[in-house]
Amino acid sequence: MRVLKKYPNRRLYDTRASSYITLADVKKMVLDGQEFEVRDAKTSEDLTRSILLQIILEEETGGMPMFTSRMLAQIIRFYGHAMQGMMGAYLEKNLQTFVELQSRLGEQARGLYDPKAFTPEMWAQFMSGQAPLMQGLMGNYLEQSKNLFMQMQEQMGKPGAALFPGFTPPGTRK
Repeated sequence: MRVLKKYPNRRLYDTRASSYITLADVKKMVLDGQEFEVRDAKTSEDLTRSILLQIILEEETGGMPMFTSRMLAQIIRFYGHAMQGMMGAYLEKNLQTFVELQSRLGEQARGLYDPKAFTPEMWAQFMSGQAPLMQGLMGNYLEQSKNLFMQMQEQMGKPGAALFPGFTPPGTRK
């Protein structure tokens, strides 16, 4: 595991390379699939999520944001809500399914392009030519997403569900 240390002056230090790095360098590590963690230099507190959120913030304020204001507001509404934990798991599983879908598309398109040179605009053009295939794959993706949500909903209805320990839904027996 690669360890990055964050110092009070807000600089990041790569212990493997013995040099200071930037958020852009950390983003490259993410894109390259490198495993790492960010630790506070004084307290050793894990700051990895915080750094990843900073990278997302920079990307969102850049040219092509991924999240709409409406979507971000909805995510914020789940904080402190009883379903907060379930929503995180739901989003994570949905994202994993989407990554698998993207991987399948990449496999089918391999050889047609240089993946590193493919811009979001080029992806959009490629995808528009793949409409029938995409409709089928997205239909499967949406069906899996719906099934996942239904499974989570069923789990909530079971006595002793982890989301509400000790709670028995009305009409059920202990």
